[in-house]
Amino acid sequence: MILLFHISVALLSVFYTAYLFFHPSKEKLNVSYALLALTIISGTYLIATKPATMTQTCTTGLVYVGVMLVGIKAVKYKLAAQINKL
Repeated sequence: MILLFHISVALLSVFYTAYLFFHPSKEKLNVSYALLALTIISGTYLIATKPATMTQTCTTGLVYVGVMLVGIKAVKYKLAAQINKL
């Protein structure tokens, strides 16, 4: 059950951050941070309960976090550009 939750939150966070790139907002950015944190917390729990698959899980998790951080940084850059235009 936790695995389904973890995958759902991870996918939702990727799609939400992609949506946020086209419609940036500071408030919405906080939701993206929360989804990323939830994914990391649930992933940590999964690793703690099933340490045998840790190497593959950690590699996938690091790629996910990297993609999310690049996406969030792009949204922050775009939001800053919009604020400077005003």
